[in-house]
Amino acid sequence: MPSKRILLMYISKVSGHRSAAAAIEKALRLTDPGVEILSLNAFHYTNPIAEKVVNRLYMGVIKRFPCLWDYLYDNDGVAGNVTWMQDLFYRMNSRKLRKLFDSFRPDVIVCSQAFPCGMTADYKLRYGYDVPLVAVLTDFVPHLYWVHDGIDFYITPSSEVDSRLCARGVPAAKIRQFGIPFDPKFSLPVDRQSVLSRYGLNPGGKNILVMGGGQGLGPIESAVISLDRALGSDFQIIAVTGTNRKLFHKLQALKASLKHKTSVLGFVDNVNELMSVCDLVVSKPGGITTSEALSMGLPMAIIKPIPGQEASNTDYLLKEKAAIRISDADSAGECINAVVSSRERLKELSVNARRIGKPSASMDTAAFLLGICGKRISPELRGGRKAEGCS
Repeated sequence: MPSKRILLMYISKVSGHRSAAAAIEKALRLTDPGVEILSLNAFHYTNPIAEKVVNRLYMGVIKRFPCLWDYLYDNDGVAGNVTWMQDLFYRMNSRKLRKLFDSFRPDVIVCSQAFPCGMTADYKLRYGYDVPLVAVLTDFVPHLYWVHDGIDFYITPSSEVDSRLCARGVPAAKIRQFGIPFDPKFSLPVDRQSVLSRYGLNPGGKNILVMGGGQGLGPIESAVISLDRALGSDFQIIAVTGTNRKLFHKLQALKASLKHKTSVLGFVDNVNELMSVCDLVVSKPGGITTSEALSMGLPMAIIKPIPGQEASNTDYLLKEKAAIRISDADSAGECINAVVSSRERLKELSVNARRIGKPSASMDTAAFLLGICGKRISPELRGGRKAEGCS
C-alpha cells in the first residue's frame, strides 16, 4: 500500500504558523511513521522577494503603528477593496502551485496560515483540483481571510471560533474543534528537579517565566525589572529572549544587579520543561504559546497586547478567566505579585486554563488528516454534523 502524502504549508521561518506545522508533522510521524510529508514556507516558495518586503513591513507596522494594524486587521471594507489584488496574486502563483502539486502529489493539503490557504482554495476551484484542503487556525478569533468555499475542513480552537466561522457562512459540517496544534511533547512528564538544577534555580522557589514568542518581542526587559522590584524573596525568574540577541545580551548584563535569581535564555526548544516548573507565564498571547500554557494549566499575564490577533486572543482568555491583562510593563511586578501571592486566585486561573486547553490538539489533528488522505470530500465525509457553538 503506498504511503500517505501530506503537504503542510505555512509562512515565516520563526512564527506560530511554522510551529503549528512542525507540531502537526511530528504528530503525523508518531501516528504513522511511513507517512510522506512536505513542509513548505509557501510565501518563500511562491514569492521569495515579496516575502522579505512584506515581513519587514509587517514588523514595522506592528512596532511603530499598532493602531494602523488594528484598522487593517479583519476589516471587511479593506478586504473588499483588495479583493481584485488578491485574485491577481493568486492567479500569478497558479503555475508554481501546479508544479508543486504535480511533483509531490499530496493526498491532503494543510495550511496553518490564511495566505497559502486562500491561494490553494482559489486554485482548487479555478482548476477543479480535487484534493482535500484543511485550514488550521492558530488564533482564537478567525479573521475573514480564512473564509473560502474551496476549503474543505477547518481545525478550530474553541466554540467561539466555530460560531464566528458559521456567522461568516462556513457550514458547521466543515468544522472540527481539535485545538491549535502544538508540540506533542507538552503531554510528556518532566523531571522538575533536573530542569531547575540545569538553570541554577532553587527547587523550593516559585518561578515566573517571561517570554515574547520565538522572536523575543514585547516589553520583556521592563517586565523583568518590574518583577524583580515587586516579587517576594522566594521567587525566581526565567527570561527567554528567542532570536532577539540584543535583548539577550542586555538581560545578561542586567542579571548582576537583580535581587532575584534570574536565568536568561535565548532561543530554546524546551518551553514545555520551562512551563512545567513555573507558576505563571508573562508572554505575548500568540496562539501557540497560549495553547501550550492552557494545556499545562499555566496562568498567563499579558502586558499591553498589540491590536489585532493578540488583543482578540487576550479578550478570549479574560472572558474564560484564564489570564490577567496588565496595562503597562512598569506595573507588571505589582499586578503579578498580587496574583501569585493568592493561592486561591492562582488556582482559579490554573483550573480555567486547563478547562479550555486542548492537550491532544496535534495528535487529534494528525489522526483526522490521516483519515481523510486521498478521499473525495462528500457531505457524508464531512459528517453532516453541527459544530459546537453553531446553531
